[in-house]
Amino acid sequence: MSDLELLERDIRAAIDGASDEAAIETVRVAALGKKGSVSDLLKGLGAMTPDERKVMGPALNGLRDRVSEALLARRATLKEAGLAARLASEAVDVTLPLRASPLEQGRIHPISQVIDEITAIFGDLGFAVAEGPDIETDDYNFTALNFPVGHPAREMHDTFFFNPDEQGERLLLRTHTSPVQMRTMQTQKPPIRIIAPGRTYRNDSDQTHTPMFHQVEGLVIDTSSHIGHLKWLLEEFCRAFFEVEKVEMRMRPSFFPFTEPSMEVDIRCKRVGNEVRFGEGDDWLEILGCGMVHPNVIRFAGLDPDVYQGFAFGMGIDRIAMLKYGMPDLRAFFDADQRWLNHYGFRPLDLPALVGGLSS
Repeated sequence: MSDLELLERDIRAAIDGASDEAAIETVRVAALGKKGSVSDLLKGLGAMTPDERKVMGPALNGLRDRVSEALLARRATLKEAGLAARLASEAVDVTLPLRASPLEQGRIHPISQVIDEITAIFGDLGFAVAEGPDIETDDYNFTALNFPVGHPAREMHDTFFFNPDEQGERLLLRTHTSPVQMRTMQTQKPPIRIIAPGRTYRNDSDQTHTPMFHQVEGLVIDTSSHIGHLKWLLEEFCRAFFEVEKVEMRMRPSFFPFTEPSMEVDIRCKRVGNEVRFGEGDDWLEILGCGMVHPNVIRFAGLDPDVYQGFAFGMGIDRIAMLKYGMPDLRAFFDADQRWLNHYGFRPLDLPALVGGLSS
């Protein structure tokens, strides 16, 4: 083996043994630097005879080129190995979900969402929202609404009463939002079109009842409203709220002290397991109560029942929320369980609107 072949073998062995960029640079300087082994041989070409240069010139230039190519190849290999090691040590699992933005972390409670949905629907139908106090008088909660003395709802086992005052009168936690209707009729001139959502209280607690729950009532007072208007209004509400193409509704005679005639409203549905589907099936589900406002109630509001008439309706907000969104236990609404709220809650910016669908 010639001296050039031995030199090339040694240089290639050094290149292959270089483990990093610094080591490969040391090999390059030793071979191709100003005082490198290949550079020294190239400098000696000037002292050779023309015949010797013809032989040694191409051989030394070829050696220099092969060494340069080997250095470049080793550098590329080391660079790729370094990149692979870095990727392995700094790996990011791109399959993990993105962290929720601050706007996504909070959740709107289903009750608040459903109240907003109800408000959007009736607002589109020309209704205003009316409010009243949670603590009421006996007159507004019972007497003005045509509840006779001795009615069971006036007893302690149904109503939360406060201790009597010095005059012996007892305030109470309202059992329905109907007092808001009376307060509105006493302070506004007809025509009146309002809904009254809010908290109500009754001494009851089980899987579908809680001592505090939410109710919405509606009231229309003018000179010509009748049951036909009431039926159309309720059909439009149920169709929009449950987001179905059509709703089949039936009205059954019932009794409420503040309406005459009074009716319970059922809508056709289909039960599939724990799910209730509206607008199809052969079952019926009671959804709300309604009726024409009793003349005594109109009279108590200071209006003439021979001139004014109207209708009222009421339903449990918690109940229709459970039916629409498939929540089986009312008590979970008030447990303050973050896991439950994350599952059933709504994103803060998903405001209900009729244009794109209330819950889309």
